[in-house]
Amino acid sequence: MTLQLKQIHDPADEKSLAAASHILFVLPKRRPASLPFASLLEARMRRARSKYTDLAKSHVSATLPSGGIASWVVLDDKQNTFQRHTLLRKAVSALLDDQPQSVTIAVFGEEASRARAANEAFYVVSVNAVELPVRKSRHKAYPLKQIVIHGWKQADDYAETRALVAGSALARSLTLTPPNELTPAAYREKIKELAGQYGWRRDECDLKKLRKIGAGAFVAVAQGSSEEDAAIVHLSYQPKDARQHVAVVGKGICFDTGGHNLKPAKYMHGMHEDMNGSAVALGILLAVTEAQLPVRVDCWLALAQNHIGPRAYKQSEVVTALNGTTIEIVHTDAEGRMVLADTLTLASRVKPDFMIDFATLTGSMQVALGDRYSGVIGNDNTWLDKAVQAGHAVGERVCRLPFDEDYEEELESSIADIKQCTLEGEADHVLAARFLARFIEHGVPWVHVDLSSYRRKGGLGAVGSDVNGFGVSLGLQLVRQAFER
Repeated sequence: MTLQLKQIHDPADEKSLAAASHILFVLPKRRPASLPFASLLEARMRRARSKYTDLAKSHVSATLPSGGIASWVVLDDKQNTFQRHTLLRKAVSALLDDQPQSVTIAVFGEEASRARAANEAFYVVSVNAVELPVRKSRHKAYPLKQIVIHGWKQADDYAETRALVAGSALARSLTLTPPNELTPAAYREKIKELAGQYGWRRDECDLKKLRKIGAGAFVAVAQGSSEEDAAIVHLSYQPKDARQHVAVVGKGICFDTGGHNLKPAKYMHGMHEDMNGSAVALGILLAVTEAQLPVRVDCWLALAQNHIGPRAYKQSEVVTALNGTTIEIVHTDAEGRMVLADTLTLASRVKPDFMIDFATLTGSMQVALGDRYSGVIGNDNTWLDKAVQAGHAVGERVCRLPFDEDYEEELESSIADIKQCTLEGEADHVLAARFLARFIEHGVPWVHVDLSSYRRKGGLGAVGSDVNGFGVSLGLQLVRQAFER
């Protein structure tokens, strides 16, 4: 169901809010002279022994005289986007937990503050109202049907924000789909449907073709699965007025056992989410398409499973990648960099102006950063700086990690051109990036995003679900920056 939006430019008062059952009050740093239900807010703050300025640190909620619920929060212009989104997410959760049919957003303050607050609040409410996959037999869904905004009216009805929400919803829904429902074959069918729906050009390199062209790094991983349903899928959005060309690459390991280096149960649980990078890449493509941005976007998805079996690749094997590089296999659970190697080669051969990949690639990135940040590494300082700035702007924070050449000494092999990884695991997030860089052709500027924050219990920033769609907003911002250059 399409979420309906009603906008009222005039500020809210108690009369205009009389029929509202769930209200989010987004307030400026300086308390408004006229505020609906001010006495209710004051009584609630007295009970909490708090004052108005405390609302910039934590929201308060109260029951309205009508029996509904209201949340109050203060957004300070000095707060960064992540802080503002986090405050809004927590305030909104008190409303959405009640499963309302309608949420009313009332913004106050100067015009510029109201415009920003309305956009952010609309995003946070709508992105958290998305229904995600649930397989409980008695689950009943009561989706949000309407958002009403008082105090600001956006001429385009938040078209780009809606596009971002659609992309985030797709990324999270795919990531949360159980592994028996999202095999590479099923994933490819889903992508085929999406391509038809949105008019994307679609090509597939299945295992037969990948063997023929010599994509040995990808095939080494995929051959362990008896289904032979792995593929590199290429989608393309090509508007007639395209000003730039961006490639988005995603790791799509639909289940990761670790291969012969089998994961213990604790670390294998949840490994159907190892395809999150591909879901993020698809979400970006969808958001760009819905927003009708004037940029050509090629989306490359490395879809496979890392299974154990008679044909699964083994330690000490030497395989030859698509670009002719020979690789000594050190650990079969480092499969992500293998499937991405050949995929990055194919993507770079189209010669985009910029390329970015997304992958749940290394545990060491999460050790380095935790699950609040993701890491970025790459071969182009300008785009790395842009990635950090984009993350700050949209509230998806990324940290730049080293990419110095001498790290690659650890990957020197006595029997092949390069080692896949080391057994020590030290700085594996950096070594993985050095490895991937060897497979990029034509000097294409490239940023690698290691998604250490794709899942955080209780949500992160704007998004309240554990699987948070991190990277879709970041990627959309970078694509926007590509045509604004």
